[in-house]
Amino acid sequence: MPHDPHNAVSNEPEDVTVSLAPEQEAVLQPPSEGAQGEVLHGTGEGLEPVEGYRRPEGFPPEAWTAPTVALPDIGEASFGPPPSAQKTVHGPDDRVQITNTAVYPWRVHCYLLITARDNTLYQGTGWLVGPHTVATAGHCVYIKGSGVAGRDGWVKSIQVMPGRNGSVLPYGSVTCTSFRSVVGWTDDGDDNFDYGAIVTPSNIGSTTGWFGFGVWSDSDLLKTTGNIAGYPGDKPPGTLWYAARGVDSVTARKVYYDIDTAGGQSGSSVYRIDNGNRYGFAIHAYGGARVNSGTRFTTPVYNNYVAWKA
Repeated sequence: MPHDPHNAVSNEPEDVTVSLAPEQEAVLQPPSEGAQGEVLHGTGEGLEPVEGYRRPEGFPPEAWTAPTVALPDIGEASFGPPPSAQKTVHGPDDRVQITNTAVYPWRVHCYLLITARDNTLYQGTGWLVGPHTVATAGHCVYIKGSGVAGRDGWVKSIQVMPGRNGSVLPYGSVTCTSFRSVVGWTDDGDDNFDYGAIVTPSNIGSTTGWFGFGVWSDSDLLKTTGNIAGYPGDKPPGTLWYAARGVDSVTARKVYYDIDTAGGQSGSSVYRIDNGNRYGFAIHAYGGARVNSGTRFTTPVYNNYVAWKA
């Protein structure tokens, strides 16, 4: 049997190819706005309606400011500290803090407090895709290649805090111990397959709502505005920040963009707004000198999340 890096560790059926055709019609899972609370609607430009926010274009790069964090980014557990010259804010830092985190879509984003097998603590970001399921990066749920005895493997637990705003937890905190990923990450450590999920013991998503997700062609993604909200470690602990810019480039399994991020945002949704609905098209996972990147929703990724959606 051929090795398929998209094989889910929970023994989901094989899917041996990246089957997205260049001009394939979009395949979608629908979002939900939840049963309670206020709902915000996106703008006609595909942006979130954040007062005073303007999508920047064409800014030259500037020096990256090293973050000061209460907890290290979960990415450091697998990859070590980021290189000193790495830049994840490209051009002027246009991130805007979101303080009304109890409204949709902000309440879908989750702060992750991650306890590794050796009891070290890290932070990350996730986003609800169903009543019981949080999408995130593979390296948020499975630590690979740390070089530290007793640290590698599935993390011990994750505290999921939807819509956290500093010390305020509008939907509380859920302790989770059930995780999903694929062998392309857990066995191979291949960044093209760095995606995973958290299964929550309560149906918190029925209250907060969730994002849809979908598969789009290269040409469609290249004209798409990408939105990212998450919990960057260079901002006050546990605060939610938002930015948006166009997609820079795509490959078969990744999407590249210069949307500003920082360590701590591993696992954030890279999403678009279509007809007022939010759909993730990538899972943010890596910073870079010119652009940042996320794992693309291809057909196998989409199929795994459909199987994990509960």
